[in-house]
Amino acid sequence: MTSPATDGPEPVFALAGASYAYAGGVTALDAVTISIAAGERVVVLGANGSGKSTLIKLLDGLLFAQAGCVEAFGEPLTEAAMRDDRLAHRFRRRVGFIFQNADAQLFSSTVREEIAFGPLQLGLPPDDIESRTAEIARLMEIEKLLGRAPYQLSGGEKRKVAIASSLVISPDVLLLDEPATGLDPRSQYWLVQLLRRLHEAGKTLIMATHDLAIAPDIADRAIVFAEDHRVAADAPVSAVLGDTGLLLRVNLVHEHWHRHGTLVHTHPHPHDRPHVHPGEPESQP
Repeated sequence: MTSPATDGPEPVFALAGASYAYAGGVTALDAVTISIAAGERVVVLGANGSGKSTLIKLLDGLLFAQAGCVEAFGEPLTEAAMRDDRLAHRFRRRVGFIFQNADAQLFSSTVREEIAFGPLQLGLPPDDIESRTAEIARLMEIEKLLGRAPYQLSGGEKRKVAIASSLVISPDVLLLDEPATGLDPRSQYWLVQLLRRLHEAGKTLIMATHDLAIAPDIADRAIVFAEDHRVAADAPVSAVLGDTGLLLRVNLVHEHWHRHGTLVHTHPHPHDRPHVHPGEPESQP
């Protein structure tokens, strides 16, 4: 599969031969070239350790490419650029990031302070901060949590607060690392509906996950990383999920991956009994 054409508006993010390695020379990204346009819904797929989270952190300016280049909104996204208060301020107003582990993101004494932290750092007026906090709390249905400490919240509640603390600055782009991790079915459904509303409002959504089941619900385009930390495919989600050979090569599925009609999923099952598809009678011993 080849990358989609990049003709049209200037991309939100553009990477050309971007590479990154952690201490000890552990490669995380190797010569990655991709472009993401405003308004896209993109899911970054790959097995654990393939480089998905590192890519998201590069796009958020938490890490910086050690080779190649990364641009955001037509400007270099480098460590030097982020030391410029003016450039950093402009970037942080446009890009929101939600960590895989909400506990790594939440640090304030109360939920209200947590949500207000971003606007406060951006220098917004107190009345604006208060109104934004109240508005996003209503949107996320967490008004009753505003006076509570983050450590008192359930996993799903923490995820809602983490998302609220990013959305409150009204970013153009939202980056999410494993957004459905730890969510029960009801909370996962809520997340999918929220992401759809954000996309309809014009937000650019870029989400890293290894969960194939949620991919068709949250994205139109899939960028797939192989275990060599390179891009193995860049194509519509439906095309990626329909390419079993690709998914096997990048270790996203095993030989017991199945498609039932339009539903694609993986599910381990014991090998001492036949797999039964929905609607099929189970063999009797």
